[in-house]
Amino acid sequence: MGSRRCGGWCRVDADPQTDGVRAVVQRVMSANVTVDGAVVGAIEEPGLLVLLGVTHGDGPAEVSWMARKIWELRLLRDEKSASDVGAPVLVVSQFTLYGDARKGRRPTWQAAAPGEVSEPAYDAVCAELSRLGARVERGVFGADMRVESVNDGPVTLILEREPGGARP
Repeated sequence: MGSRRCGGWCRVDADPQTDGVRAVVQRVMSANVTVDGAVVGAIEEPGLLVLLGVTHGDGPAEVSWMARKIWELRLLRDEKSASDVGAPVLVVSQFTLYGDARKGRRPTWQAAAPGEVSEPAYDAVCAELSRLGARVERGVFGADMRVESVNDGPVTLILEREPGGARP
């Protein structure tokens, strides 16, 4: 197992086989998240919907890399990034991105970080996006959410930082 410093909110005995934040990023015309019948986050113009998964070893380097990648990736129309046009970003926590269904009929969630690791990492990605200049809307961590979106294209990408991956 590898080791890292992470400001106290990630595990320091990260598994190199599952080390790397993961996101599904969709170009959307609009999107919203509802919890208990109330809209808690919405974008009503072209932007990005991000489903974010966190694994055990994710720390500040992974957070910084992912936020910058989301903000600067040229996914919008005319090969523009959200940073180029000031497009909004709706970020939704999604531990199931680390589900493993290779064996049997029931997925395992062992690679997904527990809440005490993943919630601060999710908050940190949102905060870093805001720091970079993004207008960030959010889901509610750990809640039973309904996510609606009008995809544009459709354009959907999976982003994942490999263990020891490139710096932001």
